[in-house]
Amino acid sequence: MSKFETISFDNDIRGVATITLARAGSHNAINNTMVAELSNVAKLLSTDSPARVCVLQAQGKTFCAGGDLVFMQSQMALDREEKVNEAHKLINMLTALDDLPCPLVAKVQGSVYGGGIGLLACCDLIVSAETAEYSMKETMLGLIPAAIGPFVVRRIGEAWARQYFFSARTFTAVTALKMNLVTHVASSDELEAIVENEISQLLKCQPEAVRDAKAFAKQLARNPSMETGKISAELFADRLDSDEAKHAIRTFLAR
Repeated sequence: MSKFETISFDNDIRGVATITLARAGSHNAINNTMVAELSNVAKLLSTDSPARVCVLQAQGKTFCAGGDLVFMQSQMALDREEKVNEAHKLINMLTALDDLPCPLVAKVQGSVYGGGIGLLACCDLIVSAETAEYSMKETMLGLIPAAIGPFVVRRIGEAWARQYFFSARTFTAVTALKMNLVTHVASSDELEAIVENEISQLLKCQPEAVRDAKAFAKQLARNPSMETGKISAELFADRLDSDEAKHAIRTFLAR
């Protein structure tokens, strides 16, 4: 297990990596150290890590309380350029998580606010406890969900964003499911089992194909003007040429 100050990180023998937010005493609020550590882990997972799946979870009763207000208050003393630079660090961290080549599965055991919703918006699958509450309360503090905005709007769409970006209203896990912020809602007793079921399903698939499929889905959704037919045909041919596909199909036909 790698040593960090605000998170923990480890890999198991199945190829499942786990990132745990570990500031339970501060409700896992995001500060500059957590931003840096999550960025470092994302870089590791995107380069030389053997991880096939990554789980994002948290210690304590709260999944993430959003930005650490003590840290944010300290940023007020910075000049404008420094403020912008700090915002870019957060945005770059979220981008790095969003760009992970392996699937990112969130296990949400408790409530999520502000920047924590930004973390979830970067995940592929989110299993939420039915008791978890969600809110973007930035406007109550004279702020807006600016850094997380592009990720959240891409996840839930403009209509839902216009209901919750500026009202600071709390919503339930069931509403989060309706808006596609989460993918499963479970009782606290079922949470672990459902996450494990999702992991098991992903591990049944060929790892390189999973990574290519995730990248392709993002490419299709975010580049509507691209030549989809040409790219789709080339990717199909690439996968047919892969050793992974040849072995998997040969094995399947031999059954």
